[in-house]
Amino acid sequence: MITLLDYGAGNVRSVVNALESLGETVVRVNSPADIEKAERLVFPGVGNYGAMMQSLREQQLIEPLLRYLHEDRPFFGICVALQALFESSEEAPEESGLGIIPGRVKRFDTELAIPHIGWNGIKVHQPSRIFNGFTGQEKLYFVHSYHVETNHTAAVLTTTDYGCEFVSSVQKGNIIATQFHPEKSGKAGLKLLENFLDSSREAVIPQSCPTETKLAERIIACLDVRSNDQGDLVVTKGDQYDVREDGDVRNLGLPVELARTYYEQGADEVTFLNITAFRDFPLEDMPMMEVLQKTSEKVFVPLTVGGGIRDFTDCNGKFYSALEVASEYFRSGADKVSIGSDAVLIVEEVLETGKATGLSSIEQIARVYGNQAVVISVDPRRVYVHAPDDTPHPVIETEFPSENGKKYCWYQCTVRGGREGRDLDAVTLAKVCEQLGAGEILLNCIDKDGTNSGFDLELINAVKEAVTIPVIASSGAGCAEHFLEVFTKTDAEAALAAGIFHRKEVPIGQVKQFLQENEVEIRTC
Repeated sequence: MITLLDYGAGNVRSVVNALESLGETVVRVNSPADIEKAERLVFPGVGNYGAMMQSLREQQLIEPLLRYLHEDRPFFGICVALQALFESSEEAPEESGLGIIPGRVKRFDTELAIPHIGWNGIKVHQPSRIFNGFTGQEKLYFVHSYHVETNHTAAVLTTTDYGCEFVSSVQKGNIIATQFHPEKSGKAGLKLLENFLDSSREAVIPQSCPTETKLAERIIACLDVRSNDQGDLVVTKGDQYDVREDGDVRNLGLPVELARTYYEQGADEVTFLNITAFRDFPLEDMPMMEVLQKTSEKVFVPLTVGGGIRDFTDCNGKFYSALEVASEYFRSGADKVSIGSDAVLIVEEVLETGKATGLSSIEQIARVYGNQAVVISVDPRRVYVHAPDDTPHPVIETEFPSENGKKYCWYQCTVRGGREGRDLDAVTLAKVCEQLGAGEILLNCIDKDGTNSGFDLELINAVKEAVTIPVIASSGAGCAEHFLEVFTKTDAEAALAAGIFHRKEVPIGQVKQFLQENEVEIRTC
């Protein structure tokens, strides 16, 4: 029996699914007494440190949790739950930690993109049963902006490099905690959890640990999901956002089945973009909820969902805030939510008034669930001008002039699936969204969508120069060489594709093999 400390924030469904896939029965903490009688306690911390500690205090869970830990009973903490074991955190200085291990949590101080998102390695410093069967070359999934700093080396189980060497897992007696997410780390993560659950397994140090760990470039499979004319939920793909062919919606497969296929092929993440509004549905009946729930039962890599993350009123007159919508998606299995057209409207209002309200969906979701939970999906198109002075927007001098010889362009943001242009550029949008709390930019390009001609490298470089958060390159991939190009000619942290995977033109495994042959750091499967 596994007792899960679910304090009410973030995606805990994936942890439950991972444990149940290993044959375990999981019960949730509903009262302080449930911690007292737990045999093995798993604490998945997701999101904001302050919100977590406040929730634990309000539910009167801190004292029983401290007693459990001081009695050295079996405990596994994940991500922010690792940070809670220490004394304090810069993320919420007013909130004291549990103080089980001396040390504090501080924000990354590096020129690399923050949050630290993706698959990184570990350097093992002491034997543990959780590494039984590991080679030492495994990559595990991280998503965080803060890390532990401690002089208590006896408790440091592993470290990882990202601009500095930081503590990526700890062990003190029967207390084990990881900064990475084993439930999102594929088969390696499931193996690690299995080892924790079996206390009879031998404590080992993997034979081949790296002397320096490196963050892998991520390959993301994207599934555009919508209802077809028969009312079935299908994966489709548009050419410059037109999803119809001979009058019918292109049907490229079922979302849950395709997501599992891409996971098995080695996708580092899966993104669902809901391109049907479903505005009249009660929140609990949103079709994407079931897609996420079923996908997360078998797919143990990060899941992002976009579309409809906004305030809305259903057919029964019930109002839902964007935060409530995001919360339900997280509880259904999503790790991140993607905000598109609404981000444009939010930024336009900030620029018009000169200030943020603190009430936008970006700000509210980031405040509760952490910056890493909010992805901004940008849908820009090129607007050519003769000279930089012809527009107030930031321009680039492009290597690909327009047909009439204009060699400067700016990137106009669009809404409504690319059908409506706005007086806002992609660079400004990305900068303001970062200031509001977004943790990642998904950078599409209407001009490149469906062309198979390669990513818009000029757009990617322009946005990367403007922000310090990770950028996902999207739109235009047609072959493995295009992925190599985006990772060697830009600083994008990830590349996303859809059509070439759905049509089986370029399998994910082939992309990864080609990148590895060309010395690009990837996660092997």
